[in-house]
Amino acid sequence: MHERVLNCDNCIDNPKSVFHVLTPKEKELLKKDHVCAFYKKGEIIFKEGDKPTALICLSEGKVKVFKEGVGGREQIVRMAKPVGFIGYRALFAEEHHTATAVAIEDSVVCIIDKDSVYKLLRVNPEFSLSIIKSFATELGFSNNRTVTLTQKHIRGRLAESLIFLKDTYGYEEDGQTIKIYLSREDVANLSNMTTSNAIRTLSTFAQEGVIAIDGRKIKITDLTKLERISDLG
Repeated sequence: MHERVLNCDNCIDNPKSVFHVLTPKEKELLKKDHVCAFYKKGEIIFKEGDKPTALICLSEGKVKVFKEGVGGREQIVRMAKPVGFIGYRALFAEEHHTATAVAIEDSVVCIIDKDSVYKLLRVNPEFSLSIIKSFATELGFSNNRTVTLTQKHIRGRLAESLIFLKDTYGYEEDGQTIKIYLSREDVANLSNMTTSNAIRTLSTFAQEGVIAIDGRKIKITDLTKLERISDLG
């Protein structure tokens, strides 16, 4: 973690954040009780087994959350974008983190004191509902991913992962290149497959004209076909 002049009011003031239902006075309270932290690409934000003490909001950058599986292989369980939360399930469950969060690119996080958040949850029912909605959305996504990763074949899993990355991070200005550059290993860990299978399947998709690959850049050239592959499983 690196100390530098940072501003992550973006998390608290953003209309897409769960905090948008707070009053100006309540937002000011949070701004007094938060710390801004910078993490370089590849740095760990929290580790599996750590005890959470604050609500962590991603203000800038991209983060992967993964669990270490059998034989030390990672399984990416979440990908975060601004202004999403990371590690909040463990905070509210009063448990230790069950996964590790790492910055995929240089990132800024807003760390909000747990007591301040709890104080607002007790006095602002709209804020409580906003948090519950966020949890429910996340749970729905996790349930769908569980089915995908256990029932779809390799092609279906990889196709869905590419669509998920596109839906999460969007496109570059060309309207085709997914706005995140993952290693082949990360693509595999997101799709519950070996790196060699991910490389082979990406090459097949490229040969079929579904995607185009340039290093870590993946361009979706035929979204309809990619969605069909995902749907067929």
